[in-house]
Formats: sequence, structure tokens, C-alpha cells
Amino acid sequence: MNRNLLFKLGAIALLIVLLLIPLLMIHGVITDRQQLRDDVLQDIARSSSYSQRLNGPVLVVPYRKTVREWKLNEKLNERYEETREVRGHLYFLPEQFALDGQVQTEVRARGIYQARLFHADSRISGRFVLPEQLGIKEHFADYRFDPAYLAVGISDIRGIENALKLELGSQQLAFSPGTQVAWLGEGVHVMLPEQDSQKPAPFDFAFDLRLQGTEQLQVVPVGKTSQVKLASNWPHPSFIGNFLPTQREVTAQGFSAHWQTTFFSTNLEEALSSCLAERGCDDFNSRSFGVSFIDPVDQYLKSDRAIKYALLFIALTFAGFFLFEVLKSLAVHPIQYALVGFALAFFYLLLLSLSEHIGFGPAYLISAAACVMLIGFYVCHVLRSVAHGLGFSAALAALYGLLYGLLSAEDYALLMGSLLLFGLLGTVMVLTRKLDWYGVGKRKEVGDE
Repeated sequence: MNRNLLFKLGAIALLIVLLLIPLLMIHGVITDRQQLRDDVLQDIARSSSYSQRLNGPVLVVPYRKTVREWKLNEKLNERYEETREVRGHLYFLPEQFALDGQVQTEVRARGIYQARLFHADSRISGRFVLPEQLGIKEHFADYRFDPAYLAVGISDIRGIENALKLELGSQQLAFSPGTQVAWLGEGVHVMLPEQDSQKPAPFDFAFDLRLQGTEQLQVVPVGKTSQVKLASNWPHPSFIGNFLPTQREVTAQGFSAHWQTTFFSTNLEEALSSCLAERGCDDFNSRSFGVSFIDPVDQYLKSDRAIKYALLFIALTFAGFFLFEVLKSLAVHPIQYALVGFALAFFYLLLLSLSEHIGFGPAYLISAAACVMLIGFYVCHVLRSVAHGLGFSAALAALYGLLYGLLSAEDYALLMGSLLLFGLLGTVMVLTRKLDWYGVGKRKEVGDE
């Protein structure tokens, strides 16, 4: 192989490496814009309400226990009884828990950035069945009980949009701020009427909760049997947490989902015991499920994925350029390669800036069309042939179409990319099957003379 051909191949390789500099700079711009968008979304959530997690209700029974201890008076050599009072709480989870919620979403905008808020209008109901003597098997007479209360953990109480009232039979009891239970975090509580502590009667409860939040709504299934139903006008849900819905339906108008769990699957009683034994309550609080109201078209994520293919895209375009050069015995200067490479790199900056205003799909179409037309016009003059220029433009447009397919079909991106590369390799091999590579540079040298 002659020196001219080696020089050309080396120059092309060096250009591809140098084009990494503007590509890395554009990737940095994508990262900065994404971080700015996330900061704005957090600021919107900070001024309204964050993601919401509903934990409860939990029945709390405060108690005072008289503890008796026998001690020895060493001077008199007599034993005496010493008593002291110990305070604590008993915690009970509901026998049945049900939540039926309707969720509506809305968009809050700040500049060019948008945050998606939700408003969940939920009916929460259930039933408590307490054991005899509240499960205390020894020294029950030493216990004195204060009024019990229901505590409901709500991760961001700023999102509560209604006056909460507990429906207890024919009574309606007003909730008060705070759970009074440290491991439940923020929330509300309501004092309950006094009951016979030796034989507490089962009771049903219900209340309506209108809750605002951003991004995610999660529920901890606190009941021995729990049923949660959510329906929304948001057509792009992402179901999250430890349990997937047993039934779900997603349409263009929205979604509906139904979860059903028992203590056999959640093991919440053991998690609560570990929490009360001060071994940490993260296990109890994390056993939740719910839905994330995600935006399916994240222009920054797709722009970031697109630029990861940039080097391959430039290499394929240069390879096509080089094929025209060797097959048609044309001379293309490295500067002309560089100008085409910069036009390909500028595509990603156009894509990012336009997608912030008109969405990723239209931005991709406009950016790709602009680059194809610019490069096509330039190549027509470089190759000294309108037909060759149009053929190159068509091949470049096909590459942009395949790249969009790779970005859209995330699950099949590897398969599509592998087939694309194999097909391109096969095309190159077919086109150059009869090419005398040793004679490529010699023909050019003769022509130069």
C-alpha cells in the first residue's frame, strides 16, 4: 500500500479523534441543561410538594406500666418492694386496608421547563380487630392506658388539600397535624373514643384524603389484607415499588391499576417488630408500591443516548466518503472531511436546543433534515456530481432514520445496532470485492502526474 493512501487513512483517523473534542463539549452542554432542568423541577416541588408516600393508618395505644422490683436493704437486712412507672406505646396494624383513588395530573411550567403534579382524591377505609387485653398476657392489672389514636404517615403534609375527618360509625372526628410517632415521620393523627381495654370491640374506619404531589405516589400496604385501586388520566405510568399490580389497564386516555397483598407477602408484622426493637424502620417504610408519573419523552436522556452513537455515525459517514473517493477515483481533501464532520457534530447541538422548545421528535426531524441538506449540497460540489451528492444524501438520511429507530426502540437497540453494522460491512465488502487496493494510490499518482 502506497504512502498517499496511508496518509489519507491516517488523516481520516486523526480527524475522527479530533472531532471527539466538540462532541464532548456538546455532551457537557446536555449534562448542564439536564441538571438545570432537574434543579427547576426540585424548586417547583419545593414550593408545592414532593413525591408522596402514604403509610398507615396505625393504631397507637399509649400506656403507663407499674413495674415492681424487690430490693435488699443491706443495713437492715430486709427486702422491700420498689415501684416505678414506665411509659410506652402499643402499635396495631389494621386487619383490612383499602384505598380507592382517582388521580389527575397537571403541568406547572417555569420558563421552558415543566413539572408534572398530581392530585389524588382517595377514599381510605378498613377495619381494626384488636386482641383481648391488647395482646398483654402478663401483669395486665399493672397497665394504665391513655386514649388511643390513629396515626397516618404522609411524607409531605403540604400536599394535603382537604380537612381530614375520620368516619367512625356515626361519628366524625377531626385529624390533627403530626403523627406523634417518630418512625412514621410527618403526617396526621386523630384521637379515638375510649374502649374497653380488656375486650376491645372491632371497629371500621374511613376517611377521604385529597393529596397533591410530584413525580411519585406510593402506598405502604399496612393491612393484613390490603387492596389498593388507582385510576388516572396519565397514559404513561411506571409502576414502582416491591409489588406490581395484580391487574392493570393502560390506554391513551389513562390507566387503572389494582394491587392486592397480605401479610404473607409483605411480612409487615415482622418488619414492625424489628422497627419497635430499634433495629431500624427502613424495612417497614420501604415495603411500598405505587406509580411514577414519568414523562416518556425526556429530550435530555434521548439526546444523551444519541450522542453516544456520534462517533460511530461520523466513522460510517467518513467510510462512505472514502468509498466514493476510491470507487470513483476522486480526490477529497482532509479539510473537506473535517467540514462534513463538524456538520455532523453540529446536528447534536441543534437537536438539543430545538428539543427544549418543540419536543424531541420534531427537533430530530428538523435537525436531521438541515444537516442532510447542508452536507448534500456540499458533497454535490465536492464529488462534482449531483447524482453522487443526492445518493450520498439519501444514504445519510437513511442513517439518521436508523439512529432514530435505535433511540426509540430501547429494548431492541443492541439487536438493531448489530444488524445495522453487519449490513453496512456486507455492503462495503460487496462494493469493493473487485477493487485493487494496491492500485488505488497508484491511479491517483498517475493522474497527478
